[in-house]
Formats: sequence, C-alpha cells, structure tokens
Amino acid sequence: MKRFADLTEQEVLALAISNEDEDSRIYREFADGLREQYPSSAKMFDAMADEEVRHRTRLFELYRGKFGEHLPLIRRQDVKGFLRHRPIWLVKPLGLDEVRKYAANMEFETARFYRRAAETTRDTSVRQLLTELAEAEDVHEMVAARLGEKHLTAEAVATEDETARRMFVLQYVQPGLAGLMDGSVSTLAPLFAAAFATHSTWETFLVGLAASVGAGISMGFAEALSDDGSLTGRGAPLIRGWVCGAMTTLGGLGHTLPYLIPDFMIATVLAVAVVVVELGAISYIRYRYMDTPFLQAAFQVIVGGALVFLAGILIGIS
Repeated sequence: MKRFADLTEQEVLALAISNEDEDSRIYREFADGLREQYPSSAKMFDAMADEEVRHRTRLFELYRGKFGEHLPLIRRQDVKGFLRHRPIWLVKPLGLDEVRKYAANMEFETARFYRRAAETTRDTSVRQLLTELAEAEDVHEMVAARLGEKHLTAEAVATEDETARRMFVLQYVQPGLAGLMDGSVSTLAPLFAAAFATHSTWETFLVGLAASVGAGISMGFAEALSDDGSLTGRGAPLIRGWVCGAMTTLGGLGHTLPYLIPDFMIATVLAVAVVVVELGAISYIRYRYMDTPFLQAAFQVIVGGALVFLAGILIGIS
C-alpha cells in the first residue's frame, strides 16, 4: 500500500472520486437491503447516495479541468491509514443499527480524508473544494437528520421500530426460548430419575450433562433445518440453530451443575432451586416478548415443569 503523504495531487483527487463513488454505491446497497422492511430508512439512504453522487460530480469536474479524462484507479485499500470496513455482503442481513453505525464511520473517515488532503495540496481551487467537502461531511449527520425528518416521520419510526422488534423476536427470542424451554423441562425427568435411582451426584451429573448436550445438538439441528427464513422472515437458519442449541444446552446444564457438589441432599435442593429460577425466567420471557400474560405463562410453564419433575422422581424411586 502507498502512504498518503506520497500521493500526487492527481492521485488524491482520483482517490476522492473513487471514495465518493464507492460510498454512493454502499448507500444504494443499504437502501436496497432495507427497502422491503424499512422503506422510510431506505429513502433516507437513497437521498444520502444522491448527495455522494453530487460530491463525485464536483470532484470529477475539477479533476477533468486539471488532468483530463484519464482517471487513475486508486482505492481506499491501496492507501495506508484508511479504516477497513467489512464487505457489504458480510453485513447482510442488514439491520438498522448496524447500517447507521457503518454509515457514521464512513462519514467520519471521509471528512478526515478531505481535511488531510486539503492540508497537503498546493492548488488553491483544489484546496477550496476539499475543504468544502470536508465541511459537508462534517455536517452529514445533520443532513441525515434533515433527511430523516423528511422521510422518517414519527409514525414511520414507530413502524420500523416495531418491525425491528418483531424481527428480533423471530430470529433470536423464539428459537432461544424454544431451546431454553426444552433444555430446562425435557432434561428434568432423566436428571432426577438418575438422582433418585442412584443417589450418586457424579453419575447424576453425567446423565444431566449427556441429556443437555444431546438435547442441544438435536434442537439446534431441528431449528436450523426447519426453514431457511426466506418466506417466514426468521433470519439465517445457522444463527437460529446456534441460538436454539446453545440455549437448550444452557437450560439443561443449569440444574445439572449443582450435582458437582458431593453431598446429595445439598445438590438436589440447589438443583430444585435452579429449576424454579429457570421456569421463572421462561415465564418472564414469554410475558416480555410473546405477549403472554405473566400469570398465564407462569402457570403453563410451572405446571408442565412440575409434571416432568414428578415423573422423573417417580421413575427414579420405582
């Protein structure tokens, strides 16, 4: 890579043109990726892309007047000192917070580049234009805010926030809750059956560990293979599978770990206490994200958990 200080005036302008072209295309990608679910934000990024095109046009007119039509190919990645952005295809599926943060970093970096370039050039007209563009990028957040006032009305913001919440529930909360419920409830029977059948904390721990890990693998694969998210909007199947599998394993390990304590009664009492906390957490999550009345959610979860718990004990002492 080349040092910025070693760039000629022609290369600095060519780099500025390349940056503006790339930034406008990135904003178009943001707009295209957000258009279906966040149409108001998509309009905002379309307008920001138009702003970058205007910057490019001014830069190229100045370049053509000084150096002609030939434009050297020089990009951010060819010059030391620029931030390394993740490729857009790695940012997808696009989320509002992530793209706004990405855009803010781009604007900050571009303003810094223009100011540094203005300090190094000797041509008055070039310096004046670069300074103006630096100031424009400095206030780009204000421009974005004004565009937001135009496109992101209070109603649009509320709608997009609700869409973002719904997507979060579909992609993370639902598979995580399904895993936590399965791990917390389905492992109760084998764990406590082993506990009361053997009265051995170590053997009980091994049974609980096996049940938790096995359930996590099974639930993870089941969730990942259930659908690809293209029609349901539930997001990447691999992520959902990891979330579901991890929460399943965690739900089972919660009441399994107490059996690392050698004393059987202390371990069992502690495991029962952990089960109560787990069931309470499941009830709260259902109340918080699934719009289920808390008492109804608690009743359903606790009754189901209690039945599985008693089944395990009865099998263990029989």
